[in-house]
Amino acid sequence: MNWIKLEQLLLKTLPERAISAAPALDHTQLREQALSVAAGLQARGVQRMAVHLEDAADLAIALLGAWRASVSVLLPADLQAQTRQRWSSEVDLWLTDHSADVHLSDLLQPALPGAELDLDQCRLSLCTSGSSGEPKRIDKTLRQLANEVEALEQLWGADLGEAWIIGSVATQHIYGLLFRVLWPLCAGRPFVRRQLAFPEDLQRASREHSAFAWVGSPALLKRMGDNLDWPALSAVRRVFSSGGALPTEAAQSLQQRLQQWPTEILGSSETGGIAWRQGASLWQPFAGVELSQDRDGALLVASPYLPAGHVEHTADAARIAADGRFELLGRLDRIVKLEEKRISLPMLEQALVAHAWVAEARMGVVQENRAVLGALLVLSDAGLFALREQGRRSLTEALRKHLSQHCEALALPRRWRLVRQLPLNSQGKLPQADIEALLLAPRPKAPQVLEQVETDGEWSLQLSVPPDLAYFSGHFPKAPVLPGVVQVEWALNLGRQLLNLPGKFAGMEVLKFQQLVRPGDEVQLHLRFDPERGKLYFAYRNDTATCSSGRILLGATDA
Repeated sequence: MNWIKLEQLLLKTLPERAISAAPALDHTQLREQALSVAAGLQARGVQRMAVHLEDAADLAIALLGAWRASVSVLLPADLQAQTRQRWSSEVDLWLTDHSADVHLSDLLQPALPGAELDLDQCRLSLCTSGSSGEPKRIDKTLRQLANEVEALEQLWGADLGEAWIIGSVATQHIYGLLFRVLWPLCAGRPFVRRQLAFPEDLQRASREHSAFAWVGSPALLKRMGDNLDWPALSAVRRVFSSGGALPTEAAQSLQQRLQQWPTEILGSSETGGIAWRQGASLWQPFAGVELSQDRDGALLVASPYLPAGHVEHTADAARIAADGRFELLGRLDRIVKLEEKRISLPMLEQALVAHAWVAEARMGVVQENRAVLGALLVLSDAGLFALREQGRRSLTEALRKHLSQHCEALALPRRWRLVRQLPLNSQGKLPQADIEALLLAPRPKAPQVLEQVETDGEWSLQLSVPPDLAYFSGHFPKAPVLPGVVQVEWALNLGRQLLNLPGKFAGMEVLKFQQLVRPGDEVQLHLRFDPERGKLYFAYRNDTATCSSGRILLGATDA
């Protein structure tokens, strides 16, 4: 590949070098637009700018234009009102896709001449939630970013070749910015402009190119199921994952389907990249990254992606092997005290995930009459089977017994919540406050609506039955089944939301229950209302048969 240093991207005119498609953009057009934006920023006297753009090519133009005009750039995590309020005093202009903000087209002026960018004066600030949930601003120089993209090319450039870069992660954060924008720009690899959040979108984009690589996250990769065209997708040059731990089960599944282990990246906005691994428990530090530990075992990081002489003190406990590779032992800032005893939540989570029934686990403190621990679990296929066959109480008691081999009784969870998947935020994180709110929340009583389609007045809804549905505990404790009366209630409630249903419930007709609905099932609910007869027709179906059906009679509303 024809590598161009990050600081030299605005020097040459290269019309044959593709940047992106739909719409197509080559390097000459990128350079001209960036220099035109630079002129517009200079004309407005802008010195500090917040940028939030969905299109990765637009972001590239904005960044290069800002740096050419000596404008520092802030990448906010989102455009919520509180985010704008927090950073508004620190920027002169908001460049976004929102109608009320400045757009790229508003900045176009006769272009400035091309020039080499100053590695130490060009600056970028990233925003992160931080472990406390309070946003933090992380400042970077262009030199730090350039060092990192060059290291990535040294490691994996030969493998990627001319692959198109297809991403499921946002470019507002360091991982997406480096892997989806800056590294491809320097290497001459074209990239897909939009963030693709669903496996089907990733597949569709992959089929358009003979060579491609994925920049993904655990949230996406663990959802890639049997419905995809895996023989075609196995042409992927490399699968990157970052933003959180990729569950072992998901990594193994990808290895079996693609004949390659995903490449996991460890890092943060503060540190940049720290290490990588493929199908192993030990992490391999990036070249130039120097690791040490403090007295508590916390990982200390010095690297070319940090300011010269700076050592970043992380909250990650680690065990460093003789060959320099290391194992993560959990976050030190997630050690809690119960009755004056220190308890490591990551240690308990690792012990739970070691059980065959658990795919993912998060622990938290529940404050009720007294402080106790709670566990938020995503069950494996084996765990879901155990829940269906033995019931919730039997499952949680077995997990408590398993956990008792790793901790004293005080640390055993008293509160359990079972979820389809962990509700990670846009950064692939699940803040501790959110974990504890979920543990305190009552168990669900409604289905999760995955999809809904209306055709000629009839509705078809794809529903997921929560594994932790409150109604399962009493029906039946050792063999949970969705009660018929709940199925009728769901049909009526969803019917009232989607259809103009009159009156009150007045009875049932032709009610049939033919197949059991169990925890974790996905079912289709079909709804049709006959206004002349005042009847709501409903039917629940799984992949093979009708589970239940009937007609709900609706009477006149009381005067």
